[in-house]
Amino acid sequence: MRNARAANTIEVRVNEFPLAVRRVRERRIVVPDHWAAKRSHQTLAVRRPVQEEVAHDFKPIPHFRHELAPEMGREGDPVRKMSPRRPHPLRKRIEQPMSPSQAEHSKTTTPDTDWKQLAGWVERCDAPAIEAYLKQLSETDRVHDLGRLTADARSELLGLVHPEYAADLIEEMPKLLAAEAFEDLTPDNAAEILEELASDDQANLLRHIEPESAEAILDHTPSLAADSVRGLLEYSEDTAGGRMITEYLAVPATRSVQDVIDEMRANVEEYADYAVQYVYAVDQAGALAGVVPLRELLLARPNRSIASCMVNTPVKVRADAHITEVFELFDEYDYIAVPVVSEDKTLVGALLREDVDELRLDEAHEQERNARGIVGGEELRSMPTAVRSSRRLAWLSINIVLNVTAASVIALYEETLQAVIALAVFLPIISDMSGCSGNQSVAVSLRELSLGLIRPKEYRRVIAKESIVGLINGVVLGAILGVLAWLWKDSVALGLVVGSALALNTVVAVCIGGSVPLLVRRLGYDPALASGPMLTTVTDVCGFFLTLSIATAALSHLIA
Repeated sequence: MRNARAANTIEVRVNEFPLAVRRVRERRIVVPDHWAAKRSHQTLAVRRPVQEEVAHDFKPIPHFRHELAPEMGREGDPVRKMSPRRPHPLRKRIEQPMSPSQAEHSKTTTPDTDWKQLAGWVERCDAPAIEAYLKQLSETDRVHDLGRLTADARSELLGLVHPEYAADLIEEMPKLLAAEAFEDLTPDNAAEILEELASDDQANLLRHIEPESAEAILDHTPSLAADSVRGLLEYSEDTAGGRMITEYLAVPATRSVQDVIDEMRANVEEYADYAVQYVYAVDQAGALAGVVPLRELLLARPNRSIASCMVNTPVKVRADAHITEVFELFDEYDYIAVPVVSEDKTLVGALLREDVDELRLDEAHEQERNARGIVGGEELRSMPTAVRSSRRLAWLSINIVLNVTAASVIALYEETLQAVIALAVFLPIISDMSGCSGNQSVAVSLRELSLGLIRPKEYRRVIAKESIVGLINGVVLGAILGVLAWLWKDSVALGLVVGSALALNTVVAVCIGGSVPLLVRRLGYDPALASGPMLTTVTDVCGFFLTLSIATAALSHLIA
């Protein structure tokens, strides 16, 4: 039974340094050049002991998350059961061969089959045809076809296919669609699929559904896995504990290298589905004592103790550390994974670089959505129209107020515009050019904030730096626009008005663009969300005011 086997398996790669490289249907291993010249791609198959007498004196440790589960092994042979873990993306995923019925369906279907045919199979509950069709598509095509189905059809599809394959589809789908389809499943069906997911993916999926639905699903999940997920859900989503995995290899620091290797070699199947790059050494209380890279373990003398070859002061992160600290940690250290410890230094999990990079990408996408006015989370066209409309209106309504504020400045100088109608041509140019300069400053401030190069309280320094750049660029851009205005209307006065207005407004725009993200961050809000509208309003108001006020002062020269 796969669930029983997958719950106790880890794969160990020898002389490999896996980095996440996603392919169309599989994820391969990339080995950097700085590793040993002879980089064999052999897999060290290891299995943990089934019988207690084979286990030597490896003692249970609290964070190892195991329990006696006689039903998992041969009759009368207790096996230590760990929380379920599917093959991690760092490992190459091997497709299961198709059944005869699936192969028969594959002969009559092609990747070009219309998605409506998939909907028809779902309606007829034809699980073999569904799996045969989806498995021959690329990941992109699968996501496309699943996205075209109705919400009810997606949920029904997940209930029809094998739980293991349903878990694969959930990993590929956007989080919003996956959570929606998963929540509509029956609790027992959803629990079967949940067991096939990695621990961090389990917690992340349940965070995106209603708490009542999540608890109902956990009630139908085996107690060991349910307790593991509940433990992860206790951590905030933006902390290290909320993003860690609870599957890791930990051994007492007093054990010998040979004992640990023998233990691993004796348990091939039990570790086959785990991604292990480090062995964590712990004391009798379960506290992290050190870290042993797997390569060092295999190359160490057999009679040495784990304590003698481990890194005594390993880099670690607290479970309650904010995710920004995690980003900084992985930027500073080139590790595949970092151990996560509790307040009392007990080892509670591990953070994988691949997961941290994925989270960093998600945050970048969120900032981009916020900057473009997509508030309230991810938006997909498969969502209800009313929800999408209300989210957009919340942003657009604010922009109406801001634009009216800018337009009111023009109304104050109506007489000047009537006298020199050519000014109306240059008002949007001045506003737009200044806005572009300001957006450049916003981008630099957001980048420096993400890298930790500046702090919110350093806005004075930012203004000083940006004002110099703004003055240089403003003079150059103002001179170009002024010359064009002079040549167009043969009016030196008009050229001086629009040129000086653009130069001054550029200085204002870069100072505002550089400092607003810092001030917004200091107030505790997302700088990407608030900087755009504030910058647009200020540049419009200042641009219109500067142009029209200077023109009013020089009106006698303009109409001469």
